[in-house]
Amino acid sequence: MPAKLSVNLNAIAMLRNRRDLPWPDLAHFGRIALAAGASGLTVHPRPDQRHIRFSDLPVLRALIDDEFPEAEFNIEGYPTEEFLALCEAAEPEQVTLVPDDPSQATSDHGWDFAGQQDFLKTVVARLKGKGMRVSLFADGDGDAQAMALAAQTGADRVELYTGPYGGCYDDPERAANEIERLGRTADAAIAHGLAVNAGHDLTVANLPPLARRIPQLAEVSIGHGLTADALEYGMAETVRRFRHACGQKV
Repeated sequence: MPAKLSVNLNAIAMLRNRRDLPWPDLAHFGRIALAAGASGLTVHPRPDQRHIRFSDLPVLRALIDDEFPEAEFNIEGYPTEEFLALCEAAEPEQVTLVPDDPSQATSDHGWDFAGQQDFLKTVVARLKGKGMRVSLFADGDGDAQAMALAAQTGADRVELYTGPYGGCYDDPERAANEIERLGRTADAAIAHGLAVNAGHDLTVANLPPLARRIPQLAEVSIGHGLTADALEYGMAETVRRFRHACGQKV
């Protein structure tokens, strides 16, 4: 099965927040994306609410429940008590846990699965106890032992950090090496019973080679590149282009 596409709305929210105005409207663009065949919406409500606001969560939850009940809501973030309470209120189908410092511009590294094993086990159990699927942000560096430790947390999936791969847009040889590292990481994750997601700096150009190397890829979460393309092609057509890049029939 081709990877599913979850549209990350963070960049749209950041544009909205430049002014004290209600546009661009997240629910409006989320509706366009889902109507064009996206499988879900992703948000990252950071403590400073610099893009996604806490008040956005019930609005997007209602959009999915009322109009697109087959779609999924994915909330990502560092598991503070405040974040966990937001998840428990919004009841997303998936929670993606990232090891971010609040000051980071974006997620840029995976979990230390050895050093934070007990912490992650506790958080994963809490979220799964509420019926949420849990994905853990992971470095795509080919470390098979890290995937074994990730599986021991009780998580359902890992999301491979594809930022280094995305940064190889002008270096085909380095891109090929990064794809292989990501592929080895995915192979190890799957061998330990974890499904594999991916995210960060993915484009319609670099998605197909990644999907060929990881044919079991379950989901990609894409925001920056998708939003940039939407300025040129519109949201609906951009979603269709990214679905095609995932290998879906469009």
